Amino acid sequence: MNDLLKKTQAHYRSKSPFVVYAFPNSESAIGLFQKNKKTYISEDYSEKGFVFAPFAEGDTLIIPENETEQIIVKLSEKTIERHVISPEVNSSEKDTYRSLVETAINFIEQGKASKVVTSRVQQVKLGNFDLSEIINRLLGLYKTAFRYVWYHPKTGLWCGASPEVLIRINGKEFSTMALAGTKKYEENREPRWTSKEIDEQKYVADAIATKLHAAASIVKVSKIKNHRAGSLMHLRTDFTGVFKKGGNNLALLTKALHPTPAVCGTPQKAAKEFILRNENYDREYYTGFLGPVSGLKDRSDLYVNLRCMKIGIGTAHLYVGGGITEASQPTEEWEETLDKLQTMIQVLAPLI
Repeated sequence: MNDLLKKTQAHYRSKSPFVVYAFPNSESAIGLFQKNKKTYISEDYSEKGFVFAPFAEGDTLIIPENETEQIIVKLSEKTIERHVISPEVNSSEKDTYRSLVETAINFIEQGKASKVVTSRVQQVKLGNFDLSEIINRLLGLYKTAFRYVWYHPKTGLWCGASPEVLIRINGKEFSTMALAGTKKYEENREPRWTSKEIDEQKYVADAIATKLHAAASIVKVSKIKNHRAGSLMHLRTDFTGVFKKGGNNLALLTKALHPTPAVCGTPQKAAKEFILRNENYDREYYTGFLGPVSGLKDRSDLYVNLRCMKIGIGTAHLYVGGGITEASQPTEEWEETLDKLQTMIQVLAPLI
């Protein structure tokens, strides 16, 4: 692990692109360290490498495998200490977000959408900066999530622990999920889901199913199940399928799914227009997607960029949001964002 951390620090100091990532429940982490400072763009994900795509308009960056040094290391089994930390928030931030939620509810009540995902960014001041500490805590705290640390001169430093698959492809077969509804995880207690959360998840699942049927010859849908992501619980539906004759087209399916109803809303076009018009900040790569791609015939794993942050000099920007339906309550939605902040705050705990 030390070799990986030293390589990461050297690349970060020299402002050279790199990514370190680990699959859910994996015992190893993978580092890709670009040998030059060029910017590579991926149009159809046919190259081997790691892609990083924004929520809205913009290029999908790729760190190509053939331009990198790769390091694979075994992850430590050491337990990472958690801290009880509440972020500093002021009343104006709370009022602004509740107002955004109210605007979204009105939009839905007017029949313009069934669901809209609102979000906000929380700034957290850092007392010091230690990239190795961030990597160790991120990899150790959230072993069931897709964890990554990405740096590129075009984007800055990002990291996250995503619970949500955008699309997995292995040959002509694919899988994805609908993930929505949020409650705090309580040990030895089944979550009590309300009609609001059940409806929210149904909007997501139905919209994804419709898009998959257009691209696939076979689509299988699982029953709804509980899904734990760190200190949170969600509702989840799994989809598996086989592409229509002619092989897989990762770019086509990604374009159809992204942004998913879980991070944008439904219908997609109306919800996205609402977000861009009303959130009053640039999501950048939050609720975009990322992951390793292996050409059009091999396996590719793309994840939605959730539970993530962008780290600048002295400040981290943490991104959180929630799905809004007609039954949403603005104060409860605010509280949900506070719960979701804990995922990245735990990574930063020793640095705050």
